[in-house]
Amino acid sequence: MLSFATAIGWRLALCLVAGAMPATAQSPDPAAAGPTLQRHANFAGEAASSDARAVADWIAASTDNRGLPFVIIDKLAAKVFVFDSHGVIQGAAPALLGLARGDDSVEGIGQRKLATIGRAERTTPAGRFVAALGHDFEQDILWIDYDAALSMHRVIVGNSADRRHARLASPTSLDNRISYGCINVPARFYDRVVAPAFKGTVGIVYILPETRPIAAVFAMHGTSIPGIPGP
Repeated sequence: MLSFATAIGWRLALCLVAGAMPATAQSPDPAAAGPTLQRHANFAGEAASSDARAVADWIAASTDNRGLPFVIIDKLAAKVFVFDSHGVIQGAAPALLGLARGDDSVEGIGQRKLATIGRAERTTPAGRFVAALGHDFEQDILWIDYDAALSMHRVIVGNSADRRHARLASPTSLDNRISYGCINVPARFYDRVVAPAFKGTVGIVYILPETRPIAAVFAMHGTSIPGIPGP
């Protein structure tokens, strides 16, 4: 749980960002950028899925990130990409994700004890989130959705039978589903890439869906994502 002062500061930051956004839409109309979106995200040779690249290019071209650093979490590939405000990649790493497949959080899950959360409820929700650095009981973390207790943090030991460090280090993404929903990343990656990217600012986290069309998750008010079929 955040301290009162930290929670108030975090929510104030979100309000400031929300105040800078149009009241009727979170995602701008690509037509405002001209008939063709020309700007691309710079992956600097980093391997990424076609979906992650298409969404990153859409963010860079439409400035949906509102001039803020942004993160793309590809659940199917179990990989995290961190970009600066201009769409230039700062780093990428494998990640551990929610045990269960699914693109929504269970209502009220952020107020429940971990012991009461069933295996089918342990999802990492998809969507667009305004994120900020904060703290839980043990360490500094990146809060993605405070109300749903969704965050990105350094990989934890947890239950030793979970073998979280071994799963994170394995060459396959097939064993990366183990958490209660939070995103676990290598400690070195969190310290050297995630924390510096969000220091003194909020940013946007885009979590790609795994059970729903990408366009259905990110397209709002008629906005389409080039390279991604509509819902």
